[in-house]
Amino acid sequence: MDSTQHIGEFLVSRRARLRPEDVGVPFFGTRRRVPGLRREELAQLAGVSADYYARLEQGRLDNVSPAVLDAVAGALRLSPEERTHLFNLARPPRLPETGGDRPVLRPALRTLLDAMEHVPAYVVGHHTDILGWNRGAELLFGIDFAALPPAQRNWAYLLFLDPRIRTLFADDQPVIARQVASDLRLRNSHRPDDRALREVIGHMRFASPQFEQLWTSHDVTEVAYGTYHFRHPRLGAIEVDYEFMSLVADPGVRALVSYTAQPGSATERGLRALLTSDQG
Repeated sequence: MDSTQHIGEFLVSRRARLRPEDVGVPFFGTRRRVPGLRREELAQLAGVSADYYARLEQGRLDNVSPAVLDAVAGALRLSPEERTHLFNLARPPRLPETGGDRPVLRPALRTLLDAMEHVPAYVVGHHTDILGWNRGAELLFGIDFAALPPAQRNWAYLLFLDPRIRTLFADDQPVIARQVASDLRLRNSHRPDDRALREVIGHMRFASPQFEQLWTSHDVTEVAYGTYHFRHPRLGAIEVDYEFMSLVADPGVRALVSYTAQPGSATERGLRALLTSDQG
């Protein structure tokens, strides 16, 4: 599927979520045959003709200007991530091909992970592939990452298809699953020529009905930071804060992800005991 079809599906999905009253469109009580705004209503809000907007949803971009894209993004009330996604679809970035080889961590990144003795952490690539990790990450997630086949050493695979991780995330799994699928969709528009990324997405759409359902929602987001609630097999219910720190110097390497707990909390005490007992 090329970007012209993606942009049409994305625009339709964003238009469908808007109600007339959300954007000040008069509603006269007549039955609406489509969810959300009609094309002509959205076109009026964006200041373009209905025919021109219809062509956008058909993927007929015809060198659409940034000003028009901005107007459509504003009319659709897109988030910053959604606006970036729209521009990526309309004007696909041309990044160099990374090839099929798995990225290799620089020794300094490996040293940094090992030095984080009391902070579970890993390095993730653009395909949600786990490129490096420390012992704390293995203890927190209950997985020997080195023993996994490379195709399964991937957060999308683990989150949607590995019962251990699905159990660990417990009630948060649907929320985290939506976050990961939405982030992958944004990655996909950032990297339209990344064959390996398309293969990961294609496999997940085939293997996981949950992923397929989330993928077709066309939601996009950028992972940054937040809090996860785990049901840990040794610590019980814990609450950890994650930080997603971008690494821009290495092709194929996306971020270092760390997990910490609130100072003085039961989770902090539990994590410290878990990591210390392993060292002893």
